[in-house]
Amino acid sequence: MANAFRSNGKLLLTGEYVVLDGALSLAVPTKYGQSLLIEPNNTTKLKWTSLDKDGDVWFETSLNIKDIDLLSTESGNDINKRLIQIIKAAKELNPNFLISSNGFEVTTVLDFSRDWGLGTSSTLINNIAQWAEVNPYHLLKKTFGGSGYDIACAQYNTAISYQLQNKTPVINQVEFNPTFKEHLYFVHLNKKQNSREGITYYHNHKAHSKSAIRDINTITKNMIESLSFEDFEHLINQHEHIISKITKQTSVNDLLFNDFNGSTKSLGAWGGDFILATSKENPSAYFTKKGYKTIVPYIDMVL
Repeated sequence: MANAFRSNGKLLLTGEYVVLDGALSLAVPTKYGQSLLIEPNNTTKLKWTSLDKDGDVWFETSLNIKDIDLLSTESGNDINKRLIQIIKAAKELNPNFLISSNGFEVTTVLDFSRDWGLGTSSTLINNIAQWAEVNPYHLLKKTFGGSGYDIACAQYNTAISYQLQNKTPVINQVEFNPTFKEHLYFVHLNKKQNSREGITYYHNHKAHSKSAIRDINTITKNMIESLSFEDFEHLINQHEHIISKITKQTSVNDLLFNDFNGSTKSLGAWGGDFILATSKENPSAYFTKKGYKTIVPYIDMVL
């Protein structure tokens, strides 16, 4: 019998980096996500095919189900190594996973561009966790690592506040539906940021204090409750200043958009993927002229 699972993509609006150290963060699930389709076959193979948003194959492999426990995660290309690592971790968490004598045809389908950074990995982890009937946060810890907010977004269809308390996720659904959302845009910076590299950079350069995390907590709470476009802009500017100081990195606004008539804020790991832009006027012409042609209105991106 065929099975199908789907997980939402994610965007972290506040608390990038410091979410790892217990800061309260605001995250939103995206309308874009990834599906996992599983059909049994009459072989002993796990035949894996990954399709991009255009339906083109971007990865495929065939693994012998009986040998997965013995497969080396050092052989093959990086994607193959990672897939083997995830499957082996899922089997460690649930020894009954993939003990069938039959094989499976597995297809993953993205509905966003792979370079958008909306969670190709987190949606895969959450989908495989559902298939294997294991805790997705435990599977994440055994594979990619990270704060886990992206796993929460994969599962929720509303904005959430997310906080690690004693390394345990505390997740609350929140009402975040700003009246000024037509003035919010997501702009892609034309390159994908490796979140694991971003996390390593943060740990190597962070110089934060408890007071900085308290400030981020306050900003997150105020952003969730923000009723004014001007207040919201002020809050994201405050947030950028704090994270810039903590990570010793130049903010995206100072680096690329200091002549923009509005505000910009990095999301997730700085340096790539999407930024959040606020503007009373449609800013597409401005960003397109600068070479950034992927501009997605908030209402088209967020669930």
